[in-house]
Amino acid sequence: MATVVRTTDISAPAEQIWDILADFPMISSWASNVDHSCLLSDQTDGLGMQRRIQSGRLTLVETVEHWEPGVSLRYAITGLPPVIRSVTNTWKLTPSAEGTTVSLTTEIDAGPRPPQQGIAKIVGRKLGQASDEMLTGLRDRVQQEAAR
Repeated sequence: MATVVRTTDISAPAEQIWDILADFPMISSWASNVDHSCLLSDQTDGLGMQRRIQSGRLTLVETVEHWEPGVSLRYAITGLPPVIRSVTNTWKLTPSAEGTTVSLTTEIDAGPRPPQQGIAKIVGRKLGQASDEMLTGLRDRVQQEAAR
C-alpha cells in the first residue's frame, strides 16, 4: 500500500469548501485534470453516490464511502489498470487560523509483494500530481466565489 498526502490552506470556512466538494458531479468545473464528470446514481449526496469522470483517455467511477458534511469525504476509484487492486481519495477539512487546511490523502493498493508495492509507489507519484492539481483548482474556485 502506498499513501500520498497533499495539503493546502484556503482562506475560507470549511462549510464553503464543503459546498464545492459536496457538489460531487461538478468536479470537472474546478479540477483542471478532469475533462468531464457526471453523476451515475440517482442519489445526489451521501454514501453510495457515484460519479463518472473522464481524464484524458481514462474513464473512472468514483463511489462515496464516507460522507461527513463539512469535515470529510472519501471515495473509492475504479477503472484503473487491473494491476491496481484499490484506490481511495479522502478529503479532510480542518479549521485553521487562516481559514481551512484541506488535505487530500490517496491510498493505492497494488498488492503485498515488493514488485506490487513498487507499482503502487509509481502510481502514487502520478496520483499525487493529480491531487496537487485538484487542490489548486479547489482553492482557485473558492477564491473566485469569494470575489463575487
